[in-house]
Amino acid sequence: MDNHYTQSQGLHVNYSLISDIIENNSKVLDLGCGDGYLLKLLKDSKNIIGNGIEISQEQVISCLEKGLSVIQGDIDEGLRQFSDKSYDYVILNQTLQSACNPDYVMEEMLRVGKKCIVSFPNFAYWRIRFKFFITGNMPKSKVLPFEWYNTPNIHLLTIKDFFEYAKSRNIKILQGIYTTKATIKKGIQYSIFSNILAEEAIFIISSDK
Repeated sequence: MDNHYTQSQGLHVNYSLISDIIENNSKVLDLGCGDGYLLKLLKDSKNIIGNGIEISQEQVISCLEKGLSVIQGDIDEGLRQFSDKSYDYVILNQTLQSACNPDYVMEEMLRVGKKCIVSFPNFAYWRIRFKFFITGNMPKSKVLPFEWYNTPNIHLLTIKDFFEYAKSRNIKILQGIYTTKATIKKGIQYSIFSNILAEEAIFIISSDK
């Protein structure tokens, strides 16, 4: 399920954006934490109390070697071991689209986290639309580099899809951050321009329940 960029692939731009969101000394849970690079960054820069869940044994070992508290598990099976609102932030970074049951994963993370951070590649990005229109093949990009037959991404979505989903589930969007290689835009209302021009989206959300 892990779709994180590893350290060897370079620091993903949204790592620094997520770090800016997290308050010092927060309690943080990272779902699908990959090699733990984001958790390590937050631990070093924000003095967080951090835990992670990762399905890959190899990646879990990499996390443990960094001195991180990470357990091996499948987030599609839920977060029953964590009590309600037990974390200040729950992070789902570049993992939503690879979850088998994203609706359940979202429900569980909103239960456990006071605030949640969700990021995903925007499948409505204009370059993806253009490549699909011109070539007729499933498009690839820097954030969607896989072939159709080996991609971990099984539930691709757009910024518009996420806004509609949040409304249908009474999820409060506290902030949206829309990025390309050159620009960063912010807003809490849906914009057709962000849906077309943003390559990735990061949302800060909470439950209205």
